[in-house]
Amino acid sequence: MKNLIITAVAALLTSTAAFAHDYKVGGLTVMHPKAFETAKNANVGGGYMTIENTSDIADKLVAVHVAEIPRIELHLSETDANGVARMIKQDGVPIPAGETVTLMPGGLHVMFMGLGGDPFEVGEKIEATLVFETAGELDVVFNVEARGTDDHSGMKHTGEMKTD
Repeated sequence: MKNLIITAVAALLTSTAAFAHDYKVGGLTVMHPKAFETAKNANVGGGYMTIENTSDIADKLVAVHVAEIPRIELHLSETDANGVARMIKQDGVPIPAGETVTLMPGGLHVMFMGLGGDPFEVGEKIEATLVFETAGELDVVFNVEARGTDDHSGMKHTGEMKTD
């Protein structure tokens, strides 16, 4: 009986840790980094997360590195008055002191470029390093998930794109 209880507690702790999927560096907490599955022929994919800054010092996400992906940029999706969406390369994502910033479809996001026939597949894990101006580097894992209710922008990162 005692072993059964210990096993149950260990399973509960393990599953709770898996669902948490949060990472911390300094006063920053990065919550649930994810990417959505891409089409088989996709050359690009988007990365999303929420970053909370509980410190009294502003910071900035300045880069994302993944060993297997040749080019990664930070982008802002913007739709003009004619309904034409475009992606604008950013030199970083400000994380103001005491605030939370969400990178999501249709807004700020990480753009993984040059997938070259290696699409993101559900269940895949993308090991990455986030680089912050003040807090430094933070290793995270982007979980690849199926497109669903979280992707309410309707934007698909599967084809050609233009940047300014």
